[in-house]
Amino acid sequence: MTVLKRKKVRKYRGSHTHGGGSKKKRRGSGNRGGFGMAGTGKRADQKKPSILKEFGNTYFGKKGFVSRNKKNIKAINLENLEKKYLAKAKKETDSYHLNLNELGYQKLLGTGKVTKKLIITCLSCSEKAKDKIEKIGGKIIKG
Repeated sequence: MTVLKRKKVRKYRGSHTHGGGSKKKRRGSGNRGGFGMAGTGKRADQKKPSILKEFGNTYFGKKGFVSRNKKNIKAINLENLEKKYLAKAKKETDSYHLNLNELGYQKLLGTGKVTKKLIITCLSCSEKAKDKIEKIGGKIIKG
């Protein structure tokens, strides 16, 4: 059998402050301290542990800026070039022709060993890569 329970608000009707003490005490949002994450700045030490637990160390501190002048150059090393793209290269007699622009790369870097004679077309390359390719008998065509 359900019990009929009177709502608490009915008890406070006519009491002028509804159990809030003085008239001033519960007026507006005076003692709330803001909405949501307000007061969670660097100096609110009592809130730091809970913020760090929820958001991690990236919540505080400077985040830096993004330079709009930065050019994203996609580069590839010699070792990866031979592993990934030698099968796609056009073979002419004893050399392999590769166009890095068609593969989506702008620069050739010199890490790794070169075992095959390569003729590579690319926008730019490092000196180390150029030396390694020319030592084996290949060449680099800029463009």
